[in-house]
Amino acid sequence: MWMVKCPFITGIMLAIVWDEYLTGPFGLIAQYSLLKEHEVEKMFTLKGSRLPAADVKNIIFFVRPRLELMDIIAENVLSEDRRGPTRDFHILFVPRRSLLCEQRLKDLGVLGSFIHREEYSLDLIPFDGDLLSMESECAFKECYLEGDQTSLYHAAKGLMTLQALYGTIPQIFGKGECARVRTSCFLVAKEGPFTPQKGARTGSSQVANMMIRMKREFTGSQNSIFPVFDNLLLLDRNVDLLTPLATQLTYEGLIDEIYGIQNSYVKLPPEKFAPKKQGDGGKDLPTEAKKLQLNSAEELYAEIRDKNFNAVGCVLSKKAKIISAAFEERHNAKTVGEIKQFVSQLPHMQAARGSLANHTSIAELIKDVTTSEDFFDKLTVEQEFMSGIDTDKVNNYIEDCIAQKHSLIKVLRLVCLQSVCNSGLKQKVLDYYKREILQTYGYEHILTLHNLEKAGLLKPQTGGRNNYPTIRKTLRLWMDDVNEQNPTDISYVYSGYAPLSVRLAQLLSRPGWRSIEEVLRILPGPHFEERQPLPTGLQKKRQPGENRVTLVFFLGGVTFAEIAALRFLSQLEDGGTEYVIATTKLMNGTSWIEALMEKPF
Repeated sequence: MWMVKCPFITGIMLAIVWDEYLTGPFGLIAQYSLLKEHEVEKMFTLKGSRLPAADVKNIIFFVRPRLELMDIIAENVLSEDRRGPTRDFHILFVPRRSLLCEQRLKDLGVLGSFIHREEYSLDLIPFDGDLLSMESECAFKECYLEGDQTSLYHAAKGLMTLQALYGTIPQIFGKGECARVRTSCFLVAKEGPFTPQKGARTGSSQVANMMIRMKREFTGSQNSIFPVFDNLLLLDRNVDLLTPLATQLTYEGLIDEIYGIQNSYVKLPPEKFAPKKQGDGGKDLPTEAKKLQLNSAEELYAEIRDKNFNAVGCVLSKKAKIISAAFEERHNAKTVGEIKQFVSQLPHMQAARGSLANHTSIAELIKDVTTSEDFFDKLTVEQEFMSGIDTDKVNNYIEDCIAQKHSLIKVLRLVCLQSVCNSGLKQKVLDYYKREILQTYGYEHILTLHNLEKAGLLKPQTGGRNNYPTIRKTLRLWMDDVNEQNPTDISYVYSGYAPLSVRLAQLLSRPGWRSIEEVLRILPGPHFEERQPLPTGLQKKRQPGENRVTLVFFLGGVTFAEIAALRFLSQLEDGGTEYVIATTKLMNGTSWIEALMEKPF
């Protein structure tokens, strides 16, 4: 825990000032009650001007290495110095120390006020039993727009921690430039120090040379832990740009699309959750958003989270009947023993009823959106693009959305989706969209369009060739007949479209990537396989019927629909593989586009 890494705070009452973005990820690791046991008296969110009053000697700032945050910290420190008495300040950078940030503090005249300047390496955070995330909000932008590989190095460090805990992973597969680069970082993290390079373009030959050198120089002690994972699959987000742009259609995916899930919590409109009382006429409705935690610890949510939304209503209806029948059992309890047994089950039954009420309300909120005409029209256009229909000309619905000044992010997602499904847009179509967007939403968004083009999301078609139909047919990305209630294929998560990334993971497991060599050459970046030798006695002898365990690491972000598809594959009786998911960021199309947008000055 961070207390061990910061011995200077032991035994002293202190206050923590949090970078607001970090409160969510750290909340998954340590609640306030636990921090209070370790002398944390007060906790504040980092804001300008003076800090709230607190009777503590030590103040610790937990912050990301962002220059704009240094300005706020300096304002806090200077105001505290004027307030008196003297306090001791400390700063912890997450996940790494920054010389630029320290220079900014020096320029602002407060660097000397910090007794300790340290870093806390927060690599992989557990979100669920099969899900880990770094929650690095800018990893994709840093890698693909800025050429900064630092987040890849931290991903490698996180994987090294996993290997230290769960054994060396014998086989590493990867697809994409960052995956190739990250393998080199992975080996370097195992072998020795690595300095991330900003702006470096790493070719596969350079990476291969680095890996060979690191293997040759490795003289460290062998990991003696029996390996839990059989394979590691590294997937670049830019190998599959299509999937995050499409609207997720699982229950969890739609919650994220409509309301946004942040660190396993969602904030929902309060009116659907207000207790209904007779005769009050709807007065005194709550105004504060309803905040709910969403993870598999909740039995009902674990059952419905990965289902297509069209299958959720049936499950909720069955649950309601079961719970109602369970409460009716009280009338059949005659003896003292039967009454005691019913009473002992009551807390679980009441929790189940509360859970059912919450998810019924959430389902009603989602249904209000999914039954709207606009949602249907948007989904129809998305599915036409993904199935290869009319991807090479200006789309009427997108034109209407721009003319009616719908959300810019909605428009950009659709235009980018069309571009990806056509291997780029014809120049005159691309120019038309750009002109309409800039004239409608403002010329300040020209920087955003440039970022999208640099990321490969919105680009002109080169060579006059559309490779998407070949990819779609070979990988079976579009399925016309989808059983949403009892699915037999991963395409249920998008009601027809099978996530390309997950299809690659499925085909790697069986029959192997050699069967799709042509498509792998079309997709961006190299594909590769590396082996990590295991000490004698640690080779796994598989029992009949025993599944392999594959860790799939998404570099650049993953959606809840992709996670649902991998869980579906894990549950297949004849699948042969169980999947654990790790990523740099949990995301959806909206948060992804937002991260690539340039804020107007």
